[in-house]
Amino acid sequence: MYKANEGRYDHAVVRRAGDSGLQVPALSFGMWHSFGDDANYGDSEKVILKAFDEGIFSFDLAYNYGPTSGAAERMFGDVYRANLKSYRDELVITTKAGFNMWPGPYGNFSSKKTLVNALDGSLKRMGLDYVDIYYSHRFDPNTNLKETANALDGIVRSGKALYIGISNYNSEQTKEITQYFNDLHTPFVVNQASYNMLNREVEDDGLLKTLKDENKALIAYGPLAEGLLTDKYLGGMSDDVKVHWSNQFVIKHGKDELVKKLNELNDIAKNRGQNLAQMSLAWLLHDKTVASVVTGASKVAHLEDNLKALDNLDFTDDELSQIDKIVKE
Repeated sequence: MYKANEGRYDHAVVRRAGDSGLQVPALSFGMWHSFGDDANYGDSEKVILKAFDEGIFSFDLAYNYGPTSGAAERMFGDVYRANLKSYRDELVITTKAGFNMWPGPYGNFSSKKTLVNALDGSLKRMGLDYVDIYYSHRFDPNTNLKETANALDGIVRSGKALYIGISNYNSEQTKEITQYFNDLHTPFVVNQASYNMLNREVEDDGLLKTLKDENKALIAYGPLAEGLLTDKYLGGMSDDVKVHWSNQFVIKHGKDELVKKLNELNDIAKNRGQNLAQMSLAWLLHDKTVASVVTGASKVAHLEDNLKALDNLDFTDDELSQIDKIVKE
């Protein structure tokens, strides 16, 4: 029977989401990849439990993670029921609804029917009474935003979620729905968005400032730009490399130019005693508005490597300036 490491919080880095009562580990465990249809249960169980043993108590899921809808939630639910149920009060378990969940008009976006039905399915798969954060996974251009806000507020009042989040909402969309949440007194705490050293859209759009002004938090996904911000491409990038839609613009000047930038960033990382991936994770946390960074790991070794990012979270002004110059030139 699993027994959690008694020292799991001894070196944990915990951050607060804005001025709310929600606290999350600086690194959250994401289950977008490697935990669905083709995953090996034993391997998945091992890395999930290792994460908890190392002070990562937040697990990030979505209805559509699998890639077959519901597959990652089922996998996590199996691990949770077998090992983590007695630790429920320590865990922050989150899920989302809005992308490609089931056939028909209600299997996407953020209508009241979609959000309510999706959460019921997610809770059943994971064996939970509630989630800690429930997200509208994307802005719905065809549904009045008041409906989405009211649906999410009702879900909290039903006891099926403690906090509300949004994901992939831009600055203006976030401002509007925040007004509705404020009127409803909804515990809205975070926007989860794609953010990394190469992808500065949340800065350019003003989303980061909007969240800071509202005392809300950003949770960053895609921190390594789908593997671009690792050692993998320092020697070059082949033509068949695929980049996630949220980061495609980073190769607008060609792959050779990107490889050059990656090597320049890697030089800074080496001077900090980190590899490129570790510096990339640490860099996101230099802004206090970023409460947590979602990173996945299919193997314990990958998880341990990511955790080393927390050993050096301090950046000098010169380092930040150099990084910006490399990325933005």
